[in-house]
Amino acid sequence: MQTLAGNFLPREDHLPAPEERLFHVEPGVQVLCHCHFQPEPARRQALTLLIVHGLEGSSSSQYVIGTGNKAWALGWNVVRMNVRNCGGTENLTHTLYHSGLSGDIRSVVGSLLFEDRLEKIVIAGFSMGGNQVLKCAGEWGTDAPAEVLAAIGVSPACDLSISADKLHSPVNRLYEWWFLVGLWARLKRKAQLFPGRYDLDLLKKARSIRDFDEHITARYMGFAGAEDYYTRASSSRVADRIAIPTLIIHSHDDPFVVILPETEAKFAANPNITYLRTEHGGHCAFLAPPNGYDGRWAERQIIRFCQRVLASSSR
Repeated sequence: MQTLAGNFLPREDHLPAPEERLFHVEPGVQVLCHCHFQPEPARRQALTLLIVHGLEGSSSSQYVIGTGNKAWALGWNVVRMNVRNCGGTENLTHTLYHSGLSGDIRSVVGSLLFEDRLEKIVIAGFSMGGNQVLKCAGEWGTDAPAEVLAAIGVSPACDLSISADKLHSPVNRLYEWWFLVGLWARLKRKAQLFPGRYDLDLLKKARSIRDFDEHITARYMGFAGAEDYYTRASSSRVADRIAIPTLIIHSHDDPFVVILPETEAKFAANPNITYLRTEHGGHCAFLAPPNGYDGRWAERQIIRFCQRVLASSSR
């Protein structure tokens, strides 16, 4: 119930009209971000919260809007990033997307630092985006840009293989079909935009997320198969290397994202990681009584963590 409510219940949106920016993340590949910058002279000195959505989401996903509004109200910059191909941007790249595209986040951050001279950035992601954010932080290790103050993952899909299997369980077939219908439609749009590049007959074999990743994601994104993709794209591989303050929020009753005990042990052993595991909250929902705020508990934790990091960096 929390998962469904968190996805469909709308947030209040008081964000100003965004500046639409295209970022070149690799040759022939661009991603679209919706940027809300504070007016000068506060723009460069303000904290910038870069938010990355989940599988088959976009910069308009409700949790992105909700978190962005809370950040904007505090005088921060907000950058809502579309993962490549998402948010109606299939024409901006000949490639597909997958859960391990941490390099795209690094490229966007690099552009914000070099072109906009932003001085304080926090990267936050939900679900698939959470995995990408944590993977990005782990791959940076001790070489993260000094301007990147922290990383945050909400319901992050850090262990992709077991989560794909959990998603395929009978109780979760509704969720799996929801994702599959979107992935099928996206591949068809890609085939129209880039004739001859994609074999739509492969969709006949894609009856589960693991099937889709085995026959389509792996084939077109350079992996040996689904298991190779899951292994290489999971942020759990590099969680022990995260060297910036990092918040991870996960619920025990998340219906389809599973974090393995050995991954949780890595979180516990890394002093840079704050791991909040709740009994309830579903997937990217975490609804609480609206006690003086809108009841979006995880979004509130993101803001509070950013405030603590800001205070620490000032000291």
